[in-house]
Amino acid sequence: MTVVRSWLYVPGDRPDRIAKALAGPADAVVVDLEDAVAVAAKDEARRTVVTTLAEGAAIYVRINAPATAAGEADLAALAAADGKPAGVRVPKAEDPDELRCVADTLGVALYPILESALGVENALALATAHPLVAGISLGEADLAADLRVAGGSDSPALVWPRSRVVVAARAAGLPSPVQSVWTAVRDLDGLRASTEAGRRAGFFGRSVIHPSQIPVVHEVCAPDPAETAWARELLGRLESSGDAAWIDDHGQFVDAAIVARARWVLALAESGEKHVTDPAKSRPTPEQDATVAT
Repeated sequence: MTVVRSWLYVPGDRPDRIAKALAGPADAVVVDLEDAVAVAAKDEARRTVVTTLAEGAAIYVRINAPATAAGEADLAALAAADGKPAGVRVPKAEDPDELRCVADTLGVALYPILESALGVENALALATAHPLVAGISLGEADLAADLRVAGGSDSPALVWPRSRVVVAARAAGLPSPVQSVWTAVRDLDGLRASTEAGRRAGFFGRSVIHPSQIPVVHEVCAPDPAETAWARELLGRLESSGDAAWIDDHGQFVDAAIVARARWVLALAESGEKHVTDPAKSRPTPEQDATVAT
């Protein structure tokens, strides 16, 4: 099982940052053609993406909204590229038919980003629009603007959209949605608290805009040692006894749903063992703030 905890955005017109990101600890590198790239630099960014793909790099790409001129140019460039991205993040997703057109054009995994009231209302239709849809997520800043609410990620108006996307993703058989970016780059404590809350709400993994955020996200996504030990013990008993259901030593009824949870915990633990990082060593300096990939 491949577990993706961190999705690092990198501006498409900065090949130096792309190379650095690919050599870093992020589970997925998302080369951005949308918000992180000025209008005047979008052609250059497309050329950089095409070159990076031709070199065989495993990258994801966030395109511009498909219905825009910039989005159409992105799709044309990717369709003609000598190499395919691992997946494409599709912003401003609202229309399932539009997603189907993107899927037919590119033939790669799609990750729609729901950033409007209409997108949230159509969450399940977007999640099931095409077999190539591999995950959905929220774009919370744009959504808050569309809802005309203040308060950022703390706004109570975002509680229901988050739940809607979590339920729609799982109803469609997709992974738990990836949490939206935390924009206060130097506030790693805030990032931790927000990511922990996101996990409790049904999200898994997070989009990040600075390398310093990656260790925090990975740590929050990892199960604690006691939980890992519980999962190993439970699955060991299942393998040795073959019981379909039983009462464990703590009086907890164990059935297929609990077994599935244990398997997921072990997958997370094994993923975490491959990426050992120290969050304290990754706190950005004021000078590094200028290198934020957004």
